[in-house]
Amino acid sequence: MIDLRSDTVTKPDERMRKAMYEAEVGDDVYGEDPTVNRLEQRAAEILGKDAALFVTSGTQGNQIAGLVHCRPGQEVLLESQAHIFLYEGAAMSALAGVQLKTIEGIQGAMDPVEVEQAIRGKDIHEPETGLICLENTHNKAGGAVLSVEHMKAIYEIAQRHQIPVHLDGARLFNAQAATGIPVAEFAKYTDTVQVCLSKGLGAPVGSIIAGSHDFIAKARKWRKRLGGGLRQVGVLAAPALIALEENPSRLVQDHDMAKELADGIQQMTAFEVLNEVETNIILVKLTNEHQMTENLLSYLKGKGILAGGFGPGIIRFVTNNGISHEHIKETLTKLKKFQ
Repeated sequence: MIDLRSDTVTKPDERMRKAMYEAEVGDDVYGEDPTVNRLEQRAAEILGKDAALFVTSGTQGNQIAGLVHCRPGQEVLLESQAHIFLYEGAAMSALAGVQLKTIEGIQGAMDPVEVEQAIRGKDIHEPETGLICLENTHNKAGGAVLSVEHMKAIYEIAQRHQIPVHLDGARLFNAQAATGIPVAEFAKYTDTVQVCLSKGLGAPVGSIIAGSHDFIAKARKWRKRLGGGLRQVGVLAAPALIALEENPSRLVQDHDMAKELADGIQQMTAFEVLNEVETNIILVKLTNEHQMTENLLSYLKGKGILAGGFGPGIIRFVTNNGISHEHIKETLTKLKKFQ
């Protein structure tokens, strides 16, 4: 099966499996797992932050950031199609007791002027603005990269108003691969950052959140409260360390294959590629408005190809380390025959 639903479907390679088997472990709740400690230290170094924490998922990392940064009754500003807003089960409202205020962006990027205008004043009728969240790359915008300049502009506004900035950088290493700019340069314009190790980087489980020493100390307690205090978790940190140190460079291959797939689809009258393909996500619209995405997804599945629905008339393809150029060619061949 050619699985183009998401880069979350990647499987650990033999190096990772061997590392899991041989991992030196200890009780991480006591801070005694040397493999986890090494992963967190390297992650902090790579992201340019003081400290880091291994968490079970990107969603858990984002929610911990909200819980640490905010007080109940505050408001969080974020882009209208942000993953935190659309796909995390209203967790910030349920767990942190905050409300989310969305700002419509262009390709996932909020206008800095609109962000500053949305920051609440001192009116007792209004909630205080407790946090600004960014997403890079932006999933719903088709893996679009937020520029360093854009992030800097938002961050400077936040600093003027003494509001922290959190980056949902689940695919931040894709931004690095697309631009050649180190992840630390993007992360510099944030107070905290979350990066996912189990998407394009290929680890089986886990994400990293990074920030100041004080933030991570508080985050560790929130992780425990959320049931994320794991024990001999070095068996998961070992493949995650390989993902972090060795796999960022191979993301360029995913991007090349995504562009190859998008270029081929664009030549077909039945489809329209909706996004400028910068990274590993392609959003495809059926040009026949009477044709249902379910029909296309079912047809592809019958041909051994998996894709994902992404809204009315839209499907999403995501290249990943389980996909080869041969798979891309086969997918294009099957798409040409869809009626």
